[in-house]
Amino acid sequence: MHTRLNQAQPYALALFRIVVGLLFACHGAASLFGVLGGAMGGGSIPAGTWPGWYAAVIQLVGGSLVVLGLGTRIAALISSGSMAYAYFKVHQPEALFPLQNGGEPSAVFCWVFLLLVFTGPGALALDRLFSRGGADSDGEDRAREQAPAVTV
Repeated sequence: MHTRLNQAQPYALALFRIVVGLLFACHGAASLFGVLGGAMGGGSIPAGTWPGWYAAVIQLVGGSLVVLGLGTRIAALISSGSMAYAYFKVHQPEALFPLQNGGEPSAVFCWVFLLLVFTGPGALALDRLFSRGGADSDGEDRAREQAPAVTV
């Protein structure tokens, strides 16, 4: 059973990446263009407004890049940092815990994107097409297999 799960891991990671990126991009589109319910229940954020408009641009662009698996690690790092900023500057001053301050989405997106920085995009990513190894990046997979296992 573990063998099958291990073989499916890159595809499960790809599905995870695509869903998370799509949700993040939709959040940015809602804030920028007023679609999908708009920002905070309606409308859009005025262009250039700090920090909301810039966060929305990062959400739309970063989320789209993550969906495509293009520049995934960099896009995920910037997106994670944006969500950390949102949590600590916007939500955390209201109350300590995310349940109290409405910062759950920011906290979750921050950690999810940080995870993608370390895992990479998984299968079905444009990053793999543009890598030096070509369409199948066996070099990265071999390096992962040769890395020492960490046991607890």
